[in-house]
Amino acid sequence: MKLSSEYKINLLLGLFVTALVAANLLGNKITLLLGISVSVGIFSYPLTFLIINIILETKGKETAESFIYTGFISLIAVLILTAVSLVLPPASRFIYNKEYSIIFRMSLRIIIGSLTAFLVAQAYNMWFFGKISKILKNKFGWLRYNASVILSLLIDTIIFYFVAFYQMTPKFTAWFILQLVLPYWFMKILFSLISTPFWYGGVRWIKKKTKPLEPPIAVAVPVGRARKR
Repeated sequence: MKLSSEYKINLLLGLFVTALVAANLLGNKITLLLGISVSVGIFSYPLTFLIINIILETKGKETAESFIYTGFISLIAVLILTAVSLVLPPASRFIYNKEYSIIFRMSLRIIIGSLTAFLVAQAYNMWFFGKISKILKNKFGWLRYNASVILSLLIDTIIFYFVAFYQMTPKFTAWFILQLVLPYWFMKILFSLISTPFWYGGVRWIKKKTKPLEPPIAVAVPVGRARKR
């Protein structure tokens, strides 16, 4: 099936919002990767930068901004729905309300932290990607992609951790959070480098033109035969 350019953009937008919401709702769980404790959100959140930079390269800043605004509004909607869900009283047969509240109250603060970090980091990412693209005259795509994403992820990680976790418990001091930021940023750098071929592939996929449908072949019908019908 040949996809139109508009359909491809809509598909990427859907994946962008999905990755953003998933990172916030699932990010409470901590796992170990290469001996480093990281949120499971690391599997989905870097996708947002990959998709935005594909759009920046192929469709420009205006379309990328529309993605970011859509993602921001989606997170606001999730934030409101989460808050309402926590306020509503549980039914008598729902025996897990305490656990539900613990998990999603954490998600509430995580979403607020993510909203702040998301807007600042994505704004920087768009600015830096545009700046470095002009300097390098749109060459060295791998360098432009990784430079903008890696620096943006550092900004994102610092803001997110401080807003989402600072003083959540007594151990979450500023120094403790900084110790968490560096290894988590290292893992994001690794994900950025691994995603570079996907950036190239995504750019080619968007730029690939679909062939227009061929017009139906007109069949000439003799005038005499048409009259006999």
